Formats: sequence, C-alpha cells, structure tokens
Amino acid sequence: MDPRTPGAAAVPGARELFASEAGAGRGRVRRVGIKDVAREAGVSLGTVSNVLNRPEIVAESTRSRVLEVIDSLGYVRAEGARQLRGWASRVLAVLVHDLANPFFTALASGVEEAAREADLGIMVCIGAHRPAEAARHLSLITSHQVRGAVLTSGEGAGRTAAAFRRNAVPYVMADQNAPQPGTCSVGIDNLAGGRAAIRHLLERGHRSLVYVSGPDRLQQVRDRRAGALSALGEAGVAASALRELPCAGLTVDAGRDAGHRVLGLPDRPTAVFCANDLLALGMLQALYEAGLRVPDDIAVVGYDDIEFAASAVVPLTSVRRPASAMGRRAGRLLVEDTARGTGHTHSHVVLQPELVIRRSTMAAPAR
Repeated sequence: MDPRTPGAAAVPGARELFASEAGAGRGRVRRVGIKDVAREAGVSLGTVSNVLNRPEIVAESTRSRVLEVIDSLGYVRAEGARQLRGWASRVLAVLVHDLANPFFTALASGVEEAAREADLGIMVCIGAHRPAEAARHLSLITSHQVRGAVLTSGEGAGRTAAAFRRNAVPYVMADQNAPQPGTCSVGIDNLAGGRAAIRHLLERGHRSLVYVSGPDRLQQVRDRRAGALSALGEAGVAASALRELPCAGLTVDAGRDAGHRVLGLPDRPTAVFCANDLLALGMLQALYEAGLRVPDDIAVVGYDDIEFAASAVVPLTSVRRPASAMGRRAGRLLVEDTARGTGHTHSHVVLQPELVIRRSTMAAPAR
C-alpha cells in the first residue's frame, strides 16, 4: 500500500513505518518494531514491554493507549528474540495418544481454550504412548523452549513424565488421579463412574452382566471395574454376576471382536458395560449384524460420552467424562504454574463423571 493513500495515512506514523528499505529498489517493507510502538504511544520502551509482559503494573489509561497503537500498527512480537533474552515461549504443548479418539480431541480443545485465555498458543503432539514419539516430542518441546506441557495418562505416561522432570520441563497430568510430587493433576473419579454404570443396569433388572475391559495395565480400566464390583456389593448381588472380557485395546475393532465373543457365550448376558465408548460402538455393530435388538436382547453402556455416542444407530447410554473441562482445568493450572512470580501451589483436582441415559439401556431385560 502506498503511504499516501487515505488508508495508510490514517495510521499515525504510517509514512515512516511503510518506508522502503534502501538498496536495489526492491521496496521491501520494514517490520513494525517495539520502538515504533513506543514512539507513536509517547511512552518508553520499558512501558511497552511491561504492557506486553506485566500489564498489571501499568496504569489502565497508559495500557489502553499502548494496546490501541499496537492494534493500529499491527505490531507482532518476535518470539524468537524474546526466547533468546530468556523469556519463556508463548506456546503450551499437549501430548495425547490418538486424535481418532474424540475424547482426546475434546481434551486438547479444552487446553487450547485455556491457552487462548492467557494469550498463548498450543502445540498438539500425537502418539504420546509410543516411546520413540514421546522422545521426539520432548526434543521439539525443549528445543523450542515451550513453556510447559499437559500430559495425558495411560500407557507410557510415567516414563514420559519422568523424562520431562529430568529435562526440567513443567507439566500437568490430565486424566490422572494419582498425585505426583511437584506437579499438578486433573483426573476423573472412575470408581464413581463404574458404580453409576452398574447401579443403573441393576435398577433396570439386569443380573447377568459383562464388563468389556481394556488393557489391565491402565489404571482407568481397573478403577472402572472396581467401581462396578462396588455397585454389586452395595446391592447385595454376588460379584460372579459380572463376567469380564478383556481387550487388547480401547478401539472400535476391539469392541466388535468383544461383541462376537459375547455372542458366543453359552449363557449370554442381558447387559454389557464397556470400558469406553469406542468399545461400546464396536459392540453395537456386532450385535446389530447378528440381528439382536438393543436394548431388548442386550443392553449396552459405554464410558466417556464422546460426540458419536448420542448419534449411534441406538443412542448410547454412557458415563460422561468432561474431557473439555478437564483439558481447560489442566491448561489453566499449567499457565499458573509457569507464570513468573505467582507462588503457584500444586493441586490435584478430581472431577465427577455423570451417567447419561439413552435408548441403549431403556427397556426391560428380555429374560
């Protein structure tokens, strides 16, 4: 844009800020710098720096004037230079297992919301459960001086957390109920979730139940089983009323395979509780293909209440884990933990699940 045009002239100092660099006649435009902002706002460089980094110590009128100039000039901070001067990056990382699972997508969205509130961005790292990927992510995070990371629990999470501690990278554990010294965590009461699922099925009259579980090394899977057994005990029902079908993974394919195994049982259950919704959706597919009616022949309960649960061919009753709220809380804790001079106290937050009842359980058992 020519600085003599009305649009450019309307910006204070536009003639100087759009001046072409000398040499070769290339007309390259000079980038707006912090000195330009200070000159146009009539303040010192230190005041502009404080507005950007410690706005709470700047008078409101001065802060408003500087921000108005920043907006009008289109000033953008040079983050690389900030980091060379010892400033922390304005980026948070979030490490998830697989974005194909909507739970992790929602969790990452919650972290992004918390980052945006603090005028930060996020880096999403996928495949955190694989050692080689986790090591690569850590290398990127340290080389770019990322402010800190939200780590999701599960397979390999302990190993990843230990590596972050060794490299002095701040982190918050998400979906983690076991507090670790020197860091924050946000988890879900999975014992309560398992109890709610089985209590609901018992109230519907079911006494022949199957728990389709995932890998037993996952604490969440064990906690949901323990909660289910607790509900049986509270109701005076023998623990043998709940059989378990373990699965190698928490995927739709694993759920479909579990469905075929349920169909092959000599004493077919009247209800199935799945350790997550992906297993439950695979289970629904297998039952549908076999011509069984849900819930008339078999009731199905999932866990997580992902987006697809409500839109399944038979809307799925599920224990809702507030993934977005978990990510948002974890992100805010990380922002607080990495802020300068805040005296942050580490906390361990446990959120409560909620049973969402839909058609997949709302009928009397067939027998």
